[in-house]
Amino acid sequence: MRFSKGHGLGNDYIVIERGELPWELSGARVRAICDRHHGVGSDGVLVAEVAEGFALRIYNPDGSEAEKSGNGLRIFGAWLYGRGLVTLNEWFDVRLIRDTVRMRVEQELEGGALLIRVELGRAVFDGAAVGFAPEPGVVRDYPLELGDGLTAQVNTVSLSNPHCVVFVDELSRADFETRAPRICTSPAFVAGTNVQFVRAIDRHSIEIMIWERGAGETLASGSSASAASAVAVNRGLVDPGEVVVRMPGGEAIVEVSPETDVVLVAPAQIVFDGVVRPEVAHIW
Repeated sequence: MRFSKGHGLGNDYIVIERGELPWELSGARVRAICDRHHGVGSDGVLVAEVAEGFALRIYNPDGSEAEKSGNGLRIFGAWLYGRGLVTLNEWFDVRLIRDTVRMRVEQELEGGALLIRVELGRAVFDGAAVGFAPEPGVVRDYPLELGDGLTAQVNTVSLSNPHCVVFVDELSRADFETRAPRICTSPAFVAGTNVQFVRAIDRHSIEIMIWERGAGETLASGSSASAASAVAVNRGLVDPGEVVVRMPGGEAIVEVSPETDVVLVAPAQIVFDGVVRPEVAHIW
């Protein structure tokens, strides 16, 4: 099984063309591939289809499927560019399981990275859009009980995948590690949620910590950066336009219109290509 490995600001994915898969990609096989000690090791698997346009399936390291990933899409864009399937500043569509996004490779950067723009769509703030059972309407600072006397003031947003934003005055690792996983798996979210703890720095920048559904803490997340920016604009904490998002893995730019249409601009690159040995693929 041939594969490529890439990352977007430290969030890494394995890319496999569907025709290179020797079997159906089950959840157990995704977990085996993503295992950092016994497998290839990654934050997820991207299955690419290029025969009739471009399509992408995105799998979390726990074997579940994700609806969308800003980093995964940019890594896929870098993979397409490296194979000559797209050219610089050429718009192209990518079909996902819930919607289609438009994107382009804009610039070659130092060290083989590429600056890639992705139009992620319009943010939706209704609880129903993310499967938030307590409130189907717009969710703003809803007091969510987390057990053991813990609560969180949650704000929901969908970019065709579910997000929960919690604003804090200061980002604390101890607080994040205690509350974020509880929010992610709270029964209030019928299918779980991605979680962002967010601090507004000024009118044009925020910093975030990210706990992804099916993956846990990640160094960066394009859709999380976009979701956090959209909620910050919607709440009036930052201005529409370009928002600089600082993450542990680096910075991304998120463009948020007054109507909260969201565009992500950030680097991604393919780091290496490899082959899984037949005897290993056989036991998977």
